[in-house]
Amino acid sequence: MKLENVIATTENCRYCLMCRHVCPIGHVTKLETLTPHGWGLTIASVRRGLLAWDEHTVDVLYSCADCGTCRAHCATDQPLPSAIATARAEVAAAGLAPAAARQVGERLARWGNPHQQRAPTPAAGAGEVALFVGDDARYLDPEGLEAALTLLGAVGLAPVLVGDGRNNGYLASSLGYPETAAALQTATLDEVRAVGARRVLVLSAGDRYALGQLRDERLGLAWPEGVTLEEVTAVLAAALDEDRLRLRPAPPGPPAAYVDPTHSPRVTDRYDAPRRLLRAALPGPLVELFWRRERAHPVGNTALLFTQPHLADHLAWARLGDARQRGAQRLVTEDAGTVAQLRRHAGRFGLQIQGLYPLLAESLA
Repeated sequence: MKLENVIATTENCRYCLMCRHVCPIGHVTKLETLTPHGWGLTIASVRRGLLAWDEHTVDVLYSCADCGTCRAHCATDQPLPSAIATARAEVAAAGLAPAAARQVGERLARWGNPHQQRAPTPAAGAGEVALFVGDDARYLDPEGLEAALTLLGAVGLAPVLVGDGRNNGYLASSLGYPETAAALQTATLDEVRAVGARRVLVLSAGDRYALGQLRDERLGLAWPEGVTLEEVTAVLAAALDEDRLRLRPAPPGPPAAYVDPTHSPRVTDRYDAPRRLLRAALPGPLVELFWRRERAHPVGNTALLFTQPHLADHLAWARLGDARQRGAQRLVTEDAGTVAQLRRHAGRFGLQIQGLYPLLAESLA
């Protein structure tokens, strides 16, 4: 995102309240400063010399979840999240980023992930279908990864694993380290080309956003020509519709709800596929949460998890509270980071968290 575009975006957003009602941080903090127009006004005020980047303003800047909900509800498609990420890059380049952001940036640059001191596993073999694993699936929910591979095998796909243990680039971009984000994505794209893949499958909406829109808009990296990018849920839903995937309905259980994972509002054609799969595996109607589909709030598994953990906790509590208020007793989602974050806090709400892929694998006919 070029500097002049950042200025234009914040100028347009600083006094606009169009998306304020859907901002998850605004909802949990009730602070006007921590809403989209508040971030726009802060950045624009620094540009004007009315504010300076200090401990307080940097804290404000790094309190945005970078979830994309504001842009999803903007009639003029203002890329405010990218503007905020670019402002963070300026702050980081000046050595003013929060200590937690610097530490995560260093881990991403050295290890390719923030979870373990372990380098990504190089891609091995060749094939027309590749599965981007990422770091969350490898380290936070390996059960979900193995179940996804089982399900893909059931529909005749044996993908080559790429990006195994490597972050998708979103976290580094969101924290203000675009060079690190570009390096991470370039390594993954090189693997895609090396294995000869024509289709790249991803396990979550967040991976699809990062390797799709973010790669193009924020990093300016070229996608391999002639290669498609698809979510595993869409592949499985198509197989279900064509009777190539057969699921046995599970015995009746407590009311369940599907949780649209973090970044879902950024990928607006993905809402129906996971719900079709879940309905095939669970009898009875699904409970629909209030914060769903295009207005789905993140659960805290964004950069906030590292830089503002108290805000990440409140986002998780808000999603769990929404589920409890709607009468759900168990929540199902496929994104590894969303599963892990909800599981950290589900006990205090008396809710059960299930991964979609293991649930479907157990229902294979």
